[in-house]
Amino acid sequence: MSFFRNLIQLSTSKSKPLLQNPNFLFTSLSHFTTDTPTRYAGLEPTKRDEKPRVVVLGSGWAGCRLMKGIDTDLYDVVCVSPRNHMVFTPLLASTCVGTLEFRSVAEPIGRIQPAISKAPGSYFFLANCTGLDTEKHTVHCETVTDGLDTVDPWRFKISYDKLVIALGAEATTFGIRGVKEHAIFLREVHHAQEIRRKLLLNLMLSDVPGLSEEEKRRLLHCVVVGGGPTGVEFSGELSDFILKDVRQTYAHVKDYIHVTLIEANEILSSFDDSLRRYATKQLTKSGVHLVRGYCQGCVGPSPFVKSLEFPKSPGGRIGIDEWMRVPSAPDVFAIGDCSGFLESTGKPVLPALAQVAERQGKYLANLLNKIGKDGGGRSNSGKEVELGGPFVYRHLGSMATIGSYKALVDLRQSKDAKGLALKGFASWFIWRSAYLTRVISWRNRFYVAINWATTFVFGRDISRI
Repeated sequence: MSFFRNLIQLSTSKSKPLLQNPNFLFTSLSHFTTDTPTRYAGLEPTKRDEKPRVVVLGSGWAGCRLMKGIDTDLYDVVCVSPRNHMVFTPLLASTCVGTLEFRSVAEPIGRIQPAISKAPGSYFFLANCTGLDTEKHTVHCETVTDGLDTVDPWRFKISYDKLVIALGAEATTFGIRGVKEHAIFLREVHHAQEIRRKLLLNLMLSDVPGLSEEEKRRLLHCVVVGGGPTGVEFSGELSDFILKDVRQTYAHVKDYIHVTLIEANEILSSFDDSLRRYATKQLTKSGVHLVRGYCQGCVGPSPFVKSLEFPKSPGGRIGIDEWMRVPSAPDVFAIGDCSGFLESTGKPVLPALAQVAERQGKYLANLLNKIGKDGGGRSNSGKEVELGGPFVYRHLGSMATIGSYKALVDLRQSKDAKGLALKGFASWFIWRSAYLTRVISWRNRFYVAINWATTFVFGRDISRI
């Protein structure tokens, strides 16, 4: 007992100085609270004994192709994006109905450019860009916490030697009420996940007793807005899903599900006329109801791109010259859907296609590598470097699958040019072979090939939400 009393006295005596400071408890707990002032940290300007730093905003086709081709012996690479992966968009529609798994179309940034995971001066930051200071060569960012209650977003700054803006574009609604509230865009993996979840949920609910026939038809009516390649491919995947899987697993409601594709003019308007007619015939044969109506399904610049005080190209994109440079901002480049040639260049604004973005990313990676080798990698030091030839885009053709093991392949360089146009099963085989080789990593190529084989033999897994 005496030992216990001494222990209590010792403990009490040691705690007295702490209790005499009423702010001690608050000071200690403040390290674990999120109610702190806005923090400003980040990456300082590079030193002479360090590699120049290339900051890439965005992780789409353009930005990821640039990061893949950049020479990390010449530069440190920093990527800032609200997602840590690239989406292989041509196969995204297949994930909505279970033909492919979601991980098959998502490529982690660290696999595209391993230096981001390994090199001491290269990083990936899960954040959005909130502002640019082109005079100080600084990017202002804010972290993306995705609604986490454990931490609040905070701000930081990154100094750059070269800045590449590859922020892509956003789907536009043209102010049509109800689109954002009730429609789902198909541009990200989480969009495909939500489409798949709602589709399977409605199928299961429609099989429960007590639902009227009218309500069943409403729940199982799938409306696709936009007759471009994405809309047509999704409609084709959906018709295959209905004909081959729903009719077997959900026999009680198989006659209630149907698909409507809405397009203002002709579907696949950039394709050859014979291919468009063939696609219309095959989709109708598969049960897709084609409707002409008011339809505006295109993309446009994001609010952040609009807010940048750069000269704009027609359509509101960031204006660039033939070498992807932003003329009014030294060491700043823009590629992909967020950029467009200035009218002074005499070149038309290129379409918002993955093919265009990828080619621009590859070109700019080679250009920056040349600038770095010639000693112009640091900020304000590349003015005297010979840039070489400007960017020239040549269209390699278009492809789209329409379901039922059929696809379209249009190898014309432009809408008015002549060229090879293929359709049917042979085109479907070419479509799959081409996209399998275009998937970035061998890991995902293996996933896609296995998913295709599994779906062909066993059908799609539609038993889980």
